[in-house]
Amino acid sequence: MAALKILVIPGSLRTGSHNVRLAMAAAYEFARAGADVTRISLGDYPLPIYDGDLQAKSGVPKNAVNLKRMMGAHHGVLIVTPEYNASIPSLLKNAIDWITRVQDPHESRGQVFREKPFAIAAASEGRLGGTRALAALRLILSACHATVVPNQLALSFADQAYDDMDRLQKEADIEALKALVTQLIEAAQRMM
Repeated sequence: MAALKILVIPGSLRTGSHNVRLAMAAAYEFARAGADVTRISLGDYPLPIYDGDLQAKSGVPKNAVNLKRMMGAHHGVLIVTPEYNASIPSLLKNAIDWITRVQDPHESRGQVFREKPFAIAAASEGRLGGTRALAALRLILSACHATVVPNQLALSFADQAYDDMDRLQKEADIEALKALVTQLIEAAQRMM
């Protein structure tokens, strides 16, 4: 059996982002669990704001095709999102919107979302830990017909959550991350 491949996508580009740090901590846990991990930055795949007229005129941007194919090359996906105004950032929503428009020959539109499980996580300095963004992201992914594992991680007080190596410090946070990692790995193995 091929090595299990997990894609980790932080939904933030901000320097020092708590969500990028959480994505790094998750990538480390996936690697410790034996998965082959790829962590990307959406900044490496710049996209215009989704516009149906632009798509009709110019087609789907190459970076959307590349993102979709990157997603397709993995058995499971973890998305780590900040919370902006009780939802997900436009950067992440726009990437999802464009990816759903990519349709390679012999597949249906949005098929990449139906072929693999997704896990979701968020980090925030507040006590809710990004739970409203997670609810919004779960809804968006569900509308794409994605399987989203039941566990999710809402990391509260993220400004105090990491050690000098960008690893989680609190045992409860570590256990929650490990549970999420285990659940995504198990779901991906079932769908392989």
